[in-house]
Amino acid sequence: MGSPQPFRSWRCFWRVMLGRLVVIEAPSNLGLKPARPGAVPGVRRLPEALAAAGLRERLEAPWVGRVVPPAYAPEVDPGTGIRNAPSIARYSIELADAVEGAIGDGAFPLVLGGDCSILLGSLLALRRRGRRGLFFLDGHADFASPATSPSHGAAGMDLALATGRGPAELSSLEGRGPLVRDEDVVLMGYRDDEVLPDRISAYRVDRLRAVGIGGAVAGEVERLRSGGAQGFWIHVDADVLDPSVMPAVDTPEARGLDPSELVEILRGLLASGLALGLQLCIYDPDLDPNGRCARCLVEILTDAFASRA
Repeated sequence: MGSPQPFRSWRCFWRVMLGRLVVIEAPSNLGLKPARPGAVPGVRRLPEALAAAGLRERLEAPWVGRVVPPAYAPEVDPGTGIRNAPSIARYSIELADAVEGAIGDGAFPLVLGGDCSILLGSLLALRRRGRRGLFFLDGHADFASPATSPSHGAAGMDLALATGRGPAELSSLEGRGPLVRDEDVVLMGYRDDEVLPDRISAYRVDRLRAVGIGGAVAGEVERLRSGGAQGFWIHVDADVLDPSVMPAVDTPEARGLDPSELVEILRGLLASGLALGLQLCIYDPDLDPNGRCARCLVEILTDAFASRA
């Protein structure tokens, strides 16, 4: 197959692959600030970098289309205090249409970002269908606000926005906010100092290791199941990994997970039968000149999805 086409031309393709893993490209960089004046965040090239590192062949999953984002603009939106906020709102609805279409046709979407603001589109797709949960695997809690964020980027606010906090333009898309309830969120692998609501179940890396990955994953899956969430979405920010193995991210945090730990989490979630889709964000090919980090991510995804075959 050649380069992925804009999504509308691929909608019929799902009909022949019910239940199968499919890949959706969501190469949005709208939620990040530029690294320097005139620069454009390189996360937009994440899908093509992973394809070049062999992800297509390793997963043997069809790449069913690309949701093309609006052009990046560096200015902060004066109405919301968030960069590219109107564009993110529009893009989230387009991405939600694509993700909802895949899930509705029985496929399991792997969404390749992009930055973390694509979470809003993915969760909007699920919110349209009822109550769903979220496993948020990230080196940061992403709970900033326009008042506290030095970058004014939605990629550092996505979990706050998804749980209904912040400007309504992004925290209540289609009037459906919050997209996920606090009690239906499980945060794993973070290392920053964000203060989180008590109802969000949060595991810093040291707590996750102390409890045990397998037990923590199984316990949280059962809690969501018994609490009424009908399945869950998986968000993976590449910076959940330790910078020694994944330096190609915009804001690395020390003492992260190693690849085998991330694979263990993903295998447990995928084996539960409740995972509805997964997204990968933040890896920046511009910071990975020899492709080492891309190959690492391909290995992680391949190992994780091998348990689902």
